[in-house]
Amino acid sequence: MIPVIMAGGSGTRLWPLSRKAFPKQFLKLSGQLTMLQQTAARLDGMSVEDTVVICNEDHRFLVAEQLRVAGQSASIILEPVGRNTAPAIALAAMQIMKSVVEGETSPVMLILAADHVIKNTKEFQQVIETLMPSVEAGKVGTLGIVPTEPATGYGYIRSGAAVGEGCQAVEEFVEKPDTATAQQYLEAGNYLWNSGMFMVRADRYLEALKSFRPDIYEACEKAVANTTADMDFVRVDADAFAACPDESIDYAIMEPLSVQASSESQVVVAPLDAGWSDVGSWSALWEIADKCENGNATLGAGDTILEDTRNSFVYSDSRLVTTLGLDDVIVVDTPDALLVALKDKVQDVKNIVNRIKADGRTEHENHREVYRPWGKYDSIDNGGRYQVKRITVKPGAKLSVQMHHHRAEHWIVVSGTARVTNGEETYLVTENESTYIPIGQVHALENPGVIELEMIEVQSGSYLGEDDIVRFKDLYGRA
Repeated sequence: MIPVIMAGGSGTRLWPLSRKAFPKQFLKLSGQLTMLQQTAARLDGMSVEDTVVICNEDHRFLVAEQLRVAGQSASIILEPVGRNTAPAIALAAMQIMKSVVEGETSPVMLILAADHVIKNTKEFQQVIETLMPSVEAGKVGTLGIVPTEPATGYGYIRSGAAVGEGCQAVEEFVEKPDTATAQQYLEAGNYLWNSGMFMVRADRYLEALKSFRPDIYEACEKAVANTTADMDFVRVDADAFAACPDESIDYAIMEPLSVQASSESQVVVAPLDAGWSDVGSWSALWEIADKCENGNATLGAGDTILEDTRNSFVYSDSRLVTTLGLDDVIVVDTPDALLVALKDKVQDVKNIVNRIKADGRTEHENHREVYRPWGKYDSIDNGGRYQVKRITVKPGAKLSVQMHHHRAEHWIVVSGTARVTNGEETYLVTENESTYIPIGQVHALENPGVIELEMIEVQSGSYLGEDDIVRFKDLYGRA
C-alpha cells in the first residue's frame, strides 16, 4: 500500500491564519505537529511503501522541509496548476505504475487529505485493514464518517448490504443536504459523511478513469510522459497538465462506479468513528479543541485572558489578547490581521477574503512572516521609501545570486555568521557587524555556520516589491 497525500488546498475558511502561501495543512492546529506531518505520522506501524505527496509548485519547499523535520520521507509530485483531485490522483497512479514490473500486482493507493484531524489513530488503521481485502480484489473503497449531527457541510454516502467483514456496498453518493434532509439521513442510520479518503489499486483507478473520463486520462498520460526530476521533486509537463479538465474524484470516478449496472457493487465503504474532522472552519476547530470549564478554547504562542467569556475560541500569535463579556465568538490575532466573528458566522470568512482580493490587498496571500527554502523573513516595519526585515537563514543555506534595480540594502548581523558576496568581493560578516549593498550591485548571502544566521535588513529606494529581484544563480531552481 502506498499513501497518496493530497496537499494542494488553500484553506481560506481559516483566514487569517491560513493563507494562500501558507494554508492550513502546514499549520499546527491540533498538537505539536502540522496537519501534513500528522497525516503522514498516522500511518506509523502500518505496512506501507514510501509516501507520495501531491502539492502545488509554490508549496514544494514547505512540504519537503516539514517532512524532513518530522523524519518522514516522500516522493513529491508538483502540480503546475490546480486541476482538482481526479487528475492529481491520476498523476500519482501513473507515476506509481511506472515502477510496477509486468506481471506484478498493482499497489493499493491510500488517498488521504493533508488537512484532516483523526484523534483515534488505532481505529483509523483498523478500518484501513478492514477495507484492504475488497480493494485488493479490485473494488474501490472509501472511508465513511459515522455522523454525529445533521451536518449540512458534508456530502453523504448511502450504504447498503454488507460486503465482507465490516464493509457495505455504496448505493449512492449524495450532495450536501439542507438541515431537514440531513436530519432524515441521521435518523435513517445508513448514511455516512463522505470523508474524501479512498483506497484503490493504481491500475484499477486508471482503468476507471479511462472508462469514465478519457479526456482526463489522456491529458494526465501526456503530462506524465515528460516528467523531470528537480531535486526531490517530480515535475510533469506543465502545458499538457494545464489542458486537463478540472474534476473531483467523486464526480469522475466514485459516482459513475456506484451507479454502474452490475450484479455486484464496485464501490464499498467502511464506517469510521475515530474523532474525524476536516477542520473546515474556526467553529470546527473549536469543536475538536480542548476547552476550559466555560467552554473556551485557546491556541497559539501568545497569551490570553478570557474574562466573563463562554463557548469561544481565541487564537493569539504572539501578544496578549483579552476578551470581556463575550459568548460564542471567534477571535484570531496575527501580526498583520485580526478576525473577530460570531461563531455561527465563520462559514462566511471567505467573503472577507474576497473583499481583500477585490481591494488589491495582499493579506490573503502571505503572512507578515514568509517562508523560503533557505529560511524565512519577517517584514517588521515599512514606510514610503524603506522596509525593515528580520531574516533567518538556515545553516548551510544560501540565497540566490541576485541584484535589484530600485533598492539598496543594509545588512546587520544579529547572531551567527554571514558570507556575503558584494560585487567582486566575498567576505564574512559576524555578530554586531554590518555591510551595505548598493542599487544594481550583484550580491548573495550565505550561512556557512552550524547555527541559524539572524540579521536585520534595511531596504531603501523608490520601489521595494519582491518582484524587483533579478536572479542569476539559485540552488533552488528559481533563477
